[in-house]
Amino acid sequence: MTALVPYVTGGITDDWTDYLLAYQEAGATAIEIGLPFSDPMLDGVTIQQASDRSLSRGTTVASILEDLHHVRGQVRVPLIVMTYANLVFHRSATVFCRELAEAGIDALIVPDLPVDEAAPVAVAAADAGLDLIPLVAPVTPDDRLADIAALGDSYIYAVSVMGTTGERTALGDAAGRLAARVKAITDRPVLIGFGVSSPAQAAEAGRAGDGVVVASALMRRVLDGATAAELRETVASLAAALEDSTDYATAEVSGDRR
Repeated sequence: MTALVPYVTGGITDDWTDYLLAYQEAGATAIEIGLPFSDPMLDGVTIQQASDRSLSRGTTVASILEDLHHVRGQVRVPLIVMTYANLVFHRSATVFCRELAEAGIDALIVPDLPVDEAAPVAVAAADAGLDLIPLVAPVTPDDRLADIAALGDSYIYAVSVMGTTGERTALGDAAGRLAARVKAITDRPVLIGFGVSSPAQAAEAGRAGDGVVVASALMRRVLDGATAAELRETVASLAAALEDSTDYATAEVSGDRR
């Protein structure tokens, strides 16, 4: 099965948790929740706008976790928090990870956390029952790649391009090359993110790796006023494209191309 991980910025609307349930109904394998931050390093214009809108509504980490408590019993797929090191260390990694776990979070991504400084967070996450998901980039050297791949236990997040998040018209060639490099050193799943914006791109990324993360394309629609029901249809189209790509890959291996 090819994984699909759609993203939502926590607190972006009053009813933002409805997007979680819509994604789940549409076939999401897991859901990534962004904690809005005022000075993001890797977020492009769309995610920055989503964070700004959320923060302008008075959203805090505590309010997001409280919202999650209310829907915890309805969510059946893993929830992954994406945030920055400043928020993790503000109250200590131990407290932060424990509070995430209590709210029903299963994993944590901290894109600005260097692998050399990741051990305390990895320990705090493991103690709380969370998985720390590492990121790798096209310019990550092979020796560094091995160190990063050793973090966590679930999937590895492969950044498809050098730069910030954002919608793109095509999936860069670097995505497939990076996925292949990671697969050569570990048997953990590799999910491709940054720039996956359409069903066709999702299918391409799904063939190169083991799944995709889709963020900016979805948040652009939320910023433009899309409802949870409308986003459910969008995510369902991504899920269908991934399923078709998996079927095609299986047929290609068996010599039965459609």
